[in-house]
Amino acid sequence: MLLEVKNLRQAYGDHEVVAGLSFSLARGAIGCLLGPSGGGKTTVLRCIAGFETPQEGEIRIAGRMVSGPGTMVAPEKRRIGMVFQDYALFPHLSVAGNIAFGLHAMAHAERAARVRKLGELVGLTAALAKYPHEISGGQQQRVALARALAPSPELLLLDEPFSNLDIDLRERLSLEVREIIKASGATAVLVTHDQQEAFAMADEIGILHERHIQQWDAPYNLYHRPANRFVADFVGQGVFLPAKALSAGRLEIELGVLESDERGKEDLEVLLRPDDVVHDDAAPTRAEVLHKAFRGAEILYTLRLESGRKVLALVPSHHNHALGEKIGIRLDVDHVVAFRPEAQSSKP
Repeated sequence: MLLEVKNLRQAYGDHEVVAGLSFSLARGAIGCLLGPSGGGKTTVLRCIAGFETPQEGEIRIAGRMVSGPGTMVAPEKRRIGMVFQDYALFPHLSVAGNIAFGLHAMAHAERAARVRKLGELVGLTAALAKYPHEISGGQQQRVALARALAPSPELLLLDEPFSNLDIDLRERLSLEVREIIKASGATAVLVTHDQQEAFAMADEIGILHERHIQQWDAPYNLYHRPANRFVADFVGQGVFLPAKALSAGRLEIELGVLESDERGKEDLEVLLRPDDVVHDDAAPTRAEVLHKAFRGAEILYTLRLESGRKVLALVPSHHNHALGEKIGIRLDVDHVVAFRPEAQSSKP
């Protein structure tokens, strides 16, 4: 493992920010700490970078202890690259000068070659002579990334790197930045509260809530196999419908009977994602269109069932139904996600 964080605890006075926090990341992987604002994500990043001294726990980078009992390696000796939220570019330096900032120990020719290589990697070869105020926000973000990658760090840390950009640019850049990081061979940790960024960029994501990582997993598993109700609620969209336990592995909800891994006899609640509810004109079950959100190729419908409960459905956008119209729906559930009702427990 390139990065190992074990039982990390950090508090400010009586306010405990993270406690017992552990995760690891393989070399070449992109990890993400995802969670609501104020949940401690940036604190973890600052501890990894060496900007803060953890009160408890250990941090290892490439097998070397950098934070732990009796050990606190200075940030500049951790071989870490950092991309800040505001980019922190030097306005008096050109793009080339910014990228070269951490390469003082290199010979001039070697430094120039490295700058050219990084400029090409991030698509800024034509802008190397320009200054930060002469380029766009997206280009500034790529300069900050190139500067962080220039010294070939063991680990790249990105703190909400797209928060200052508009939504369309964030979506495009998150994919571009992933490609750049992968092409560079770097290992990276991103922190964000934006699920789309996390899912677009990361190989593994940790959902941070109430001082702990609730689940560290691949994006697919977080969506389809959430470890607890908070993760199920936080990741993606969906609604819970009450389910009656029939026999081992069978749960009955308003829309039909599902086969489940659950073997208990207690009643549960089943999570239905928008892709679990399929529009089918031939289906006997009808639901009323309450709301619709156009998303280009698809429309996200909010539908009211006979009981008054609501479900969501993603429907190809050429099926453009009117509000108040009743449409046929059926279930197509590959992964049944069920939890005890929230009043009883928030965990499975």
